[in-house]
Amino acid sequence: MNLIKSYYGFTAIAVLLFFTGMGLFLYTGNAWYFTIPFVGCLLPFLFNYTITATEHIFWLMIVMLPFSAELQVTDSLGLDFPDEPMLMLLTGFCIVKWIYKPADFPVTVLKSTVFMVIVLQVCWIVITSFFSMNPLLSVKFLLAKSWYIIPFVLLFQVIIKGKSDLIKLGKFLIIPMMIVVIQALIRHAFYSYSFEGIKQTLYPFFRNHVNYSAMLVCLLVVLWTFLKLNPATNPNYKWIITGLVIGLIGLILSYSRGAWLALIMGIITMFAVQGKRMLQCWMLLIFSVVLIFSWLVYDHQYLQFAPDHDHTVFHTDFSEHLKATVTFKDVSNAERFYRWVAGIKMIVAKPVTGFGPNNFYQYYKPYASELFKTWVSNNPDHSTVHNYFLLVALQQGIPGLILFMGLLTLLFYRLQKLYHQLHSAFYREMAMAAAVILMMITTLNFLSDLIETDKIGSLYWLCAGVTIWLENKLKEEQQSLA
Repeated sequence: MNLIKSYYGFTAIAVLLFFTGMGLFLYTGNAWYFTIPFVGCLLPFLFNYTITATEHIFWLMIVMLPFSAELQVTDSLGLDFPDEPMLMLLTGFCIVKWIYKPADFPVTVLKSTVFMVIVLQVCWIVITSFFSMNPLLSVKFLLAKSWYIIPFVLLFQVIIKGKSDLIKLGKFLIIPMMIVVIQALIRHAFYSYSFEGIKQTLYPFFRNHVNYSAMLVCLLVVLWTFLKLNPATNPNYKWIITGLVIGLIGLILSYSRGAWLALIMGIITMFAVQGKRMLQCWMLLIFSVVLIFSWLVYDHQYLQFAPDHDHTVFHTDFSEHLKATVTFKDVSNAERFYRWVAGIKMIVAKPVTGFGPNNFYQYYKPYASELFKTWVSNNPDHSTVHNYFLLVALQQGIPGLILFMGLLTLLFYRLQKLYHQLHSAFYREMAMAAAVILMMITTLNFLSDLIETDKIGSLYWLCAGVTIWLENKLKEEQQSLA
């Protein structure tokens, strides 16, 4: 047990068990072998080291984020393993610990406007769950939301104590992701790096190339931040450059239009924050979206984008895929219009409380327009509306969308302010990185709904946790100067 008490011993055991499970999975094809590192590493702590285990589980969960796999527990219940069970454990540990020892609760968050808006969001989700078309599904959604917020926003304030912990956080996200990228590039080579071949290289870590490229583009920001903070004479400098090159190659070969657009928006955000123009750019973006939406709705202009049912195709050649995107003959974009039209009609039908969290799939088809139907509209994957803003509005009503947009606006405002007010160059770069990642996530969610997934949802709530943590760091700086 002395070995387990040791941090490095714990890490060694965790890595050994992970690769054992991975090897058995590759040999047998059974994804349940991913339970080996989870059960083997956590059982000793569950019985003997509940308090100290919290921190160990948190770091192990961070490491496992890029490695996590989707497991279908029952016909109606899927689980991201092993990170989601770890989030549940962390949430349970925190609640029990703070009930019996309230002094350990990070009371500084209670003074944060960001946290207050998050609380309002959760309260509104509770209210909409009461009016939900299917309350059981909404309660599941509420529970899932809690086990993301508590570890990444509240527990984050306790575990992260300074620069060294933030550096560790970055390393624990980047190194596993680079392992996934390298194995994907190696496996992709057997498919001649084709557009169709990328899908065969990501299982079991990512469902598809969209999720993979989304997490990759966000973590490239962390690598870029490390590059700016480390001089060329630093021994780690060459490794950071190597990681950036590998990551960019992986991003290019992911063939993901959304991630490429997110990268461009991230670069724009960097200049906007530096020039104190973030809020203006954010408002311009919102205004542009509202303008386009109004034009589409006015006089039923959106009908001109109705697809040809039999000529919307999925291309295996990427150049043809791009051409189909521009001409609106790509099946994925055509299907987006089908679901967006249904989503807008659902908002009109229940504008205040919506249909309830987690209730899109069960109720959207009666609101869909046959004019936009494609040959994939049977939706066997039970995926949602492919626009997170629409999803929030139709499930939580217009008030839910206002709260979500309010939180995003507040985060961008606070991060820009922190970037210009913090004295430490290190913390300033942390604020910049959080703002850029947040904009990338926002961009991706205009065409997807990734915040409810474990990979991107974790990064989103980490950005909120970093913002609150940096607010407290700014207060400490101001007090020390005073």
